[in-house]
Amino acid sequence: MKIISVSAVKGGVGKTTITFNFGEWLSRQGYKVLLIDTDHQCSLSQTYNLFTNENTIYNAFMNEEVEIHKIHDNLSIIPASPMLDELEVELSSKHNKDLLLMMWLQDNVDRIKEFDFILIDCHPDFQTVTKNAIAVSHYILSPIEPSQYGYMSKSLLIERLQNFKDEVIDARTRETYITAIPYFVGNRIRHNTKSSREFSEKISQDKGTIAMIPEKELFNRSTLDGVPLVEMEKDKDVFNSNKVFYEKLNFAFNEITNKIKA
Repeated sequence: MKIISVSAVKGGVGKTTITFNFGEWLSRQGYKVLLIDTDHQCSLSQTYNLFTNENTIYNAFMNEEVEIHKIHDNLSIIPASPMLDELEVELSSKHNKDLLLMMWLQDNVDRIKEFDFILIDCHPDFQTVTKNAIAVSHYILSPIEPSQYGYMSKSLLIERLQNFKDEVIDARTRETYITAIPYFVGNRIRHNTKSSREFSEKISQDKGTIAMIPEKELFNRSTLDGVPLVEMEKDKDVFNSNKVFYEKLNFAFNEITNKIKA
């Protein structure tokens, strides 16, 4: 099993859209995928028409019952709760507050051992819930967009991750519990703008950038309509009119998969 947090310190960069479509894409490749929504905005959960405050990922932090909702044969989800933003205060006095999700996964290993991948959609911050997601992850997948702040958010994520590694250590061995490797995905890349071309050239030289996803309204619409791109692709008219985009997207998802499976 590989656990990947889709995380960024900047909002609106396409985290949920990537989590939704990459999870669905993996499931259509025959992998068993568990999605976990840890964003109190609940966007990923709402994409699957899940509106609930009961037995959500919030309850994992409170050592309570959590429900895994099956979407189809190879895909399941643990939904978020709007109450997740309250955990920062509720857990402030707990010494192990950054490792609670790790403990829940260990206690529920029999329920999750069937999955090949767990994808965690994070809120755009680096607070307690996001730290819990990163603590259990093998990899962080962070979308960055063609803008000056895109570069800044990349540097900020790396800096905060290093600080987190330095904080959460085994007192006896001095080894960190945080082992997640950060990878970056260039997202919403336009082929016809100078800023996107310069951005693409710069991040393509970065070993940490493992894929590029082009700008396409179809990609953005997928979460709004609740229909993944792999499902839209079955419509020949949709596929034929967006063939180049689908080729680039499939290439990007293959690149990501090969990297995180290595």
